[in-house]
Amino acid sequence: MAEEEILVQEQYEDVLNSGNEDAISEFLNEQNISDVAELIDENEDREIDIFVRLTMNRATGVFKILDHPTQKRIIKSLPPTKSAELLNKMEPDDRTSFFEDLPNEVVRELVKTLVPEERKITLSLLGYPENSVGRLMTPDYVYVYEYQTVAEVLNIIRNVGKNTETIDVVYVINKHGELLDDLRIREFILASPETKVSEMMDGRFIELNVNDDQETANEVFKMNNRVALPVVDDYNVLLGIVTIDDVLWVTNEEFSEDIQKIGGAEALDMPYLETPFFGLVKKRVGWLTILFFGEMLTATAMALYNDEMKAAIILTNFIPLIISTGGNSGTQASTLIIQAMALGELGVGDWWRVMRREILSGLMLGVILGSIGFLRITIWSFLMHHGVMHDIYGLHWMLIGFTVFFSLIGVVLWGSLIGSMLPLLLKKLGADPASSSAPFVATLVDVTGLIIFFNIALWVLSGTLL
Repeated sequence: MAEEEILVQEQYEDVLNSGNEDAISEFLNEQNISDVAELIDENEDREIDIFVRLTMNRATGVFKILDHPTQKRIIKSLPPTKSAELLNKMEPDDRTSFFEDLPNEVVRELVKTLVPEERKITLSLLGYPENSVGRLMTPDYVYVYEYQTVAEVLNIIRNVGKNTETIDVVYVINKHGELLDDLRIREFILASPETKVSEMMDGRFIELNVNDDQETANEVFKMNNRVALPVVDDYNVLLGIVTIDDVLWVTNEEFSEDIQKIGGAEALDMPYLETPFFGLVKKRVGWLTILFFGEMLTATAMALYNDEMKAAIILTNFIPLIISTGGNSGTQASTLIIQAMALGELGVGDWWRVMRREILSGLMLGVILGSIGFLRITIWSFLMHHGVMHDIYGLHWMLIGFTVFFSLIGVVLWGSLIGSMLPLLLKKLGADPASSSAPFVATLVDVTGLIIFFNIALWVLSGTLL
C-alpha cells in the first residue's frame, strides 16, 4: 500500500472506533472515490457497510472503478431498492460494461429493475456487437441545431448539461439527426449571444462508427486531442458519444489480456486470486497441451539425428544453447511486433519492411552471439592445452567452434523471422496477434533450430567427427 492509502486506512479505523455513525458517513463521503475504492478492497468484510454510507452520486462513481468480482458482490448484497437505484443512476455505458460480463439470466433480472427509459437505452447498447464502439457509447450528450443562436445554446446547456456525461463538446445536428459538426463549449462562451451556430461551424469533426472496433476508438483518441468523440451509424445519424475515460478503461483491460496471451494462456475473466481453481487450470491447459505436442516434435527431430549424436557426442552439450537462443530471439521479435501493432505503429501491409529489418538484425545478432560462442570454445581449448581445463573438445575444437558459430547465426535469424512474421500472419487471417505467444514461437523455433544445428554440423564436421 502507498503511504497515502495507509493514511486513509488509519483515519478510517480511527473514525470507525469512535462509534459515531454520522462521522463515519461524513468521512467516507469526503474522500476521493479512488480512496474509497481502496478502502473497500482492503476491508472486504465491511465493503457493504462502506458502500451504503455513500451518497448515491459518490456510490455510482466508486462502483464504476471497482473490479468486477467486487461489483457483483455489492450488487448481490445490496437491498433490491438500493441496487435498483444504483443501476438507474449509472451512466449507460458503465452499466452496459457491467452487464456484459454477467450471465444472461442475471442480466434479465437486473434489467427489470431499470426505469423504462434506462431499460430501453441499456437493451439498445447490449444489442451492439461485443467489443464494438456501440457498447462504449453513452446517449447522454448536448446537441443543438444549426439555426439556433449562442444564447439559445447556452440555455440548453444549463437545462440539460447536468444530466450529460460531458459538456466540453456540443454537437450540431440537422432535423434528421445527422451530425454536422462538433464545437467546444469555449467557442460558445466567447461568441456573442446573437451569433448563429451555423456561422461558427467549420465542418471539421471526427466521428466513430457504432460498429467500429473499440481498438479503432483507442487509435482515434490517441491521434486527436479530444475528451469525447461522437458515434454515428452508417447514415451519419448521431447515436451517442464515447469519452476518453471509457476508452482508457478498455485499453487497460485489453493490455492485460494481451500480456496473458503472450505468456501462453487464455485471458482471465477476473483477477488471478478471484479466479476459481479449476477455471484457472482450464485457462492454462489448452495452450500447455498444444505446446507439449509441439515439444514432442523436438524429440522427434532429435531422434532423426541419433547416429550423428552417437558419433559426435560433444554436440549434445550445445543443444540447450542452440534451442534457447533461437527461442529467445523469436520471443523478442514477436513481442516487439505485437507491441508495435497494438500501438498502431505498423500493420499487415508493412510485412516486407519488417522482414527486411529482421533479416538484417537477425544476421547481426547471430554473428555477435556466434562470435561469443566461438570465442568461448577457443578460450576453453587454449586453457585445455595449457593443462588448466579438462579436454572436452579434442583435436577438432575449431570445427566445433565454427559449427556453433554458423548454427547460432542460423537459429537467431530464423527465430527473428518466425517471431516477427507470425503476428502479422495471424492478423492477416483475422486472429489475435497476441495469440502468437512467446511459448508458441519458442516451441516452433526449438524444432527447426535443432534441424538447422544438426545440418550445419553435418556440413562442417563431415569427414572428421561425422
